Amino acid sequence: MVLTLTEILKILLLVLLVVCAVSVNLTKSLLQAVIIFLSYSSVMCILWVLMESPDLAITEAAVGAGISGTLFLLTLRRLRAVDDIEEGGEDGK
Repeated sequence: MVLTLTEILKILLLVLLVVCAVSVNLTKSLLQAVIIFLSYSSVMCILWVLMESPDLAITEAAVGAGISGTLFLLTLRRLRAVDDIEEGGEDGK
């Protein structure tokens, strides 16, 4: 059985997808988790293109990496701002 280049690429991307899924759960940093989630969505988008589903690829890129990623990053920024305010309040500043 001979694998074509496209099949090898699909297998490598699937392995990368599993690595991203596991590592997003194991990381302790929220920023790193968001970045890994964005790379998971990007890899999934590429896989949808390789499986000849461009409509799903566009949806994954727009929703998975675009809207969800933006909301996660904005939430993370807001959480850090709240932490900074709470730390300043406890010190009496």
